[in-house]
Amino acid sequence: MQCNSCTVAAIKFEIKLEGQTNLSALPMVIEHLKRREIDVVLKGNKLQIDEKGAREFLDFCNDLLVMEAATFRINQEAWQPLQEMSKVFAMEWIDAVIKDERIICHYQPIVDGDENIYAYEMLARFQNEDGSMIYPNEIFPAAKTRGRLYALDRVCRMTAVKYAAALNGTKAFINFIPTSIYSPEFCLRSTIELSEKLGVNPNSLVFEVVETEKVDDINHLKKILSYYRSRGFDYALDDVGEGYSTIELLADLQPKYMKLDMQFVQGVATDTKKQEIAKKFLEKAQEIGSIPLAEGIETRQDFDWLKQLGYQLFQGYYFGKPSATPVAVVQTLTTS
Repeated sequence: MQCNSCTVAAIKFEIKLEGQTNLSALPMVIEHLKRREIDVVLKGNKLQIDEKGAREFLDFCNDLLVMEAATFRINQEAWQPLQEMSKVFAMEWIDAVIKDERIICHYQPIVDGDENIYAYEMLARFQNEDGSMIYPNEIFPAAKTRGRLYALDRVCRMTAVKYAAALNGTKAFINFIPTSIYSPEFCLRSTIELSEKLGVNPNSLVFEVVETEKVDDINHLKKILSYYRSRGFDYALDDVGEGYSTIELLADLQPKYMKLDMQFVQGVATDTKKQEIAKKFLEKAQEIGSIPLAEGIETRQDFDWLKQLGYQLFQGYYFGKPSATPVAVVQTLTTS
């Protein structure tokens, strides 16, 4: 059994009409939709219809309703103004990207203090039907608008596991969005099964919390991370200073890795404010037994400063840009 949210199932629209004008027009709206052979479920002042019906509804009602007194939602998500419905239709292309799995992964090296490869972060790259690239800043808003974050996160996670199999035991950092997992035992089962099928050692996979969607339910996050830990996987927390501000909470989450965001890394060798943040971050990591990782390194000076301070792992263009194949770090790097 698969949940509809994790697949590209048909979107179910629920439309709520309020106000005397809209409620008076409701019988006329129902009659029109039925005449167009569109199935409608009416519950009080709410209509439930499929996407074809929602398109017809919007066309028919544009000049009939008081739009400010009408809202809609998809797949039981938050209510939105009816004017926003056309955006859901416009983002239909994301369904094909997910359904056809037009996703590949690029590898970006993560190195230790001696610049030896420690791991690779698996970075998703998305493609149009003609093979041209779709940028992440287009993909994720489209998925959110269409209610496809669950499905997108799942296919990205599965693709990353497939690409991790090519690393032959070298660690792979795989991003995931906590809010896209409602039940770890159910939602992560396919990921676990795929890793077992491909012979990927759980110890080689590190699942990295992505805070693109801020985590409000910390207990839910702890449940997810506990499940990962029980299955032998490690996990990392990104942007720790933003979302997890107390030592007590960090100790409770027990991350194996903590990543210092690039905004505090780039220029740290000469910026005293960034140095203070880097030091406090390192103290947090050491106190709870996490491995500190600095990302976004682009210069030798920042690398040397952080290494001398006590950071253990490093990531950034200085060591290698994301590439289609997992390349070794070139040691003849510039010192600029």
